[in-house]
Amino acid sequence: MTVRLKDFLRRWVLPFVDPRQLASLALLPQYFLEMKRFRGLAQDEAVALSETYPCLSDRLTRTPFDPHYLYQGAWLARRLSATKPQLHVDVGSSVMMLSVLSASVPIAFLDYRPLAVELSGLHCVAGTGTRLPFLDDSIASLSCLHVIEHIGLGRYGDPLDPQGSRQAAGELARVLRPGGRLFLSVPVGRERVCFNAHRVFSPSTIQSFLPELRLETFSLVNDGGQFRDRAAVETAAALEYGCGMFEFVKTRE
Repeated sequence: MTVRLKDFLRRWVLPFVDPRQLASLALLPQYFLEMKRFRGLAQDEAVALSETYPCLSDRLTRTPFDPHYLYQGAWLARRLSATKPQLHVDVGSSVMMLSVLSASVPIAFLDYRPLAVELSGLHCVAGTGTRLPFLDDSIASLSCLHVIEHIGLGRYGDPLDPQGSRQAAGELARVLRPGGRLFLSVPVGRERVCFNAHRVFSPSTIQSFLPELRLETFSLVNDGGQFRDRAAVETAAALEYGCGMFEFVKTRE
């Protein structure tokens, strides 16, 4: 079986059936034995059967994580720590990341599906990435991490639009102030549309979307999940599904 066929089957099976959860059923006898043993050991804690909550697939030798989301959050936090913007605007990125960043820098967060939370330092608004509700040349510090690859594929209820990613990139460039910084991440590697999950771009395609911006730095998570800060753009060419992190600056006229 080829790698591509395995990937195809994985993408079609996992959304409906999780083999790891099914396999964990084999651990149920151990679960009940340990519950019985715990009941015998516990002096002050009662374990009612009606309150049991079996978690059978968490016994791993290492803490699992998504390298794209872990490293891109760390990357943005370090960039903002260095640039110290008075206000940072984000379009659609991880809300877990933004909730933490809002403790050190005021954040305005826009999402197609608005975030209904109240948190100091975090202001949430509704909007679409292809028509940002901001004036031209108005934002000094802007981010959009792992977002534009989805726009126009309908995954989140947004309208189908084959030009969605390009239009969203154009909107980010439009609202960025001359001299301002755009922190952008997308999947990079072999270019394709994985409908309706996401698109994968070559770095040169992303740069072609933003001709008025200068690429300041490029960082990368490779197929092995390893982070490379300030990498060469060319290193992404042979990847299957990496994460490219672009730090752009809008040139002054």
